[in-house]
Amino acid sequence: MLRNYDDLTKLASQDVSALKRELERRFTELYGAASQPIQFFAAPARINIIGEHIDYNGGMVLPTAIDRYIYLAIRRRDDATINYDDIRFPGRFTFDITENFSYKKESDYCNYLNGVITIMKDRGVAFPTGFDALFFSCIPDGGGVSSSSALECCFIAAMSQLYGGNISPVDNALIGQETEHRFMNVQCGIMDQFIIATGRKDSAVLLNCATLNYQYIPLELGDYRFIVMNSNKKRQLADSKYNKRVAECKEGLEILNTALAAQGKKPVANPCSMTMDDLALLQEALKTNAPQTAAAEIIYRRMRHCITENQRVHQAAEALKSGDLKQLGQLMNASHQSLKDDYETTGIELDTLNQEANKTEGCLGARVTGAGFGGCAIALVHKETIPQFIETVGAAYLEQIGYEATFFECSTGNGAGPLN
Repeated sequence: MLRNYDDLTKLASQDVSALKRELERRFTELYGAASQPIQFFAAPARINIIGEHIDYNGGMVLPTAIDRYIYLAIRRRDDATINYDDIRFPGRFTFDITENFSYKKESDYCNYLNGVITIMKDRGVAFPTGFDALFFSCIPDGGGVSSSSALECCFIAAMSQLYGGNISPVDNALIGQETEHRFMNVQCGIMDQFIIATGRKDSAVLLNCATLNYQYIPLELGDYRFIVMNSNKKRQLADSKYNKRVAECKEGLEILNTALAAQGKKPVANPCSMTMDDLALLQEALKTNAPQTAAAEIIYRRMRHCITENQRVHQAAEALKSGDLKQLGQLMNASHQSLKDDYETTGIELDTLNQEANKTEGCLGARVTGAGFGGCAIALVHKETIPQFIETVGAAYLEQIGYEATFFECSTGNGAGPLN
């Protein structure tokens, strides 16, 4: 009989059928037996190979779903009660399905779930009964590989199957994004929810965040693997400078479009639609519209990152198509440098991981993945050097930062849906 979180995590990587049996056992211990069937769902974490902080700026991104999942066992009830519990962080939260939900700090992670229910109600989905739910996650919490988006997308897939609504993977992503905006006060882009909802094994997704047009790019790494390097510096996006970056880019776009209008030119739809000529015009306009030199320089650098990062995404997709992993690694390093200097979302922890990774044999490149301000970085490392890579980078990080980073090798995974 499995007793602890580590045992269950190991089981999840080895035997999905046995995992379902163990989840069912624990679910029944918590909630008792009932006539309704227990159903099982899963959603993956993600890494973004390249294209950071441009999803909400109308740019291209290149993420992939990875083989770390959040799992959900769920069963409809005959009354209006909702029960949530979690194996890793046990403690029952109880609500009523007829409530008009709003964000409450004491509701913790349930805010994401109740936000989803509210938005689905707004879309016309009926919830005649409540349910019992038990979560189990193998995804690092607050680590920058999108644990909250996986929670949302997994739950949306379950709600769609239990209560109808015919929610497509793209709709799943949009509901998750709206939950972040309305309930969590995080003005995020669509990338995290999109890749988690639509992910496909052995593929990355090249997504145009302005149009939601996307294509699958084969992710063939040969003898190389992605290593996730968790800085173990926790951050909450709503409490970080994430929303400030959104506001800075919005301000830059407004100043640019005012300058374009003065020249009788059409406005730019989003920062990633700018040309280098537009960026030069913005730089001149900022001298007038942002009286503080520091503020003008900051907005200019934010917008420069949008243009250059968008270009790197296109180049990275071509590098993957042609099997040029060396070029991919160079683009990853350039992306990290832009996020460090122009967008300022890295910090000493992630910069240390990037620098030490690139000193280590077998590493082609490394970069922050996710919003930054803590969380994770990724490195593209030859499979034969992975043990030495983890030992060397881990020791250097501990010496410089004072606490340990954690590492794991990942492969690709499938998107949110029933656990078969």
